[in-house]
Amino acid sequence: NGREVLIRPIRPEDAPPLQAAFALLEPDEIRNRFLHEVKELTDEHVHRLTHPDPRGEFVLVAAEPYPAGEALVGAVGRVCLVEGTHDAEFSILVSRYIRDMGLGRHLILRLVRWARGQKVERLYGDVFDQNQPMLALCESLGFTRQREADSPGLFRVMLDLGEKHPDQSADPEAAG
Repeated sequence: NGREVLIRPIRPEDAPPLQAAFALLEPDEIRNRFLHEVKELTDEHVHRLTHPDPRGEFVLVAAEPYPAGEALVGAVGRVCLVEGTHDAEFSILVSRYIRDMGLGRHLILRLVRWARGQKVERLYGDVFDQNQPMLALCESLGFTRQREADSPGLFRVMLDLGEKHPDQSADPEAAG
């Protein structure tokens, strides 16, 4: 649509713009990401997000093409290794202001690439059943879904990273 966004690793300077962008989110956008109501991002949560542990976390943002700290953040993708397993959990949030630009797909492919580099065997995330765009995106990338028995209305989407998926040949970044 002509808008320019820069996808890059999150930086500590992104904390204020991240909190400002959070205030612009609709309740459903927040609920789909956090799986419950969240009124605000606490300073502690923002600090953890903007200071990921490089040994077990990878966080990307889609932001305006301005210096970190000045650029409004419109999307966040995060993957975190699950201690004691060969699994990793991912989550993404794409603001309605920059939706329908393919950013969700791009973020997930970048998270998959990072997870493969960490020798992760399974990548998973939890998605509400009414979040049809996210479920369709995950399905198109080879994720399977399983209903969470103890959480009605929730699916766990999972990608077996040992298998070859269409995303590996369709996106040169995901293949390498």
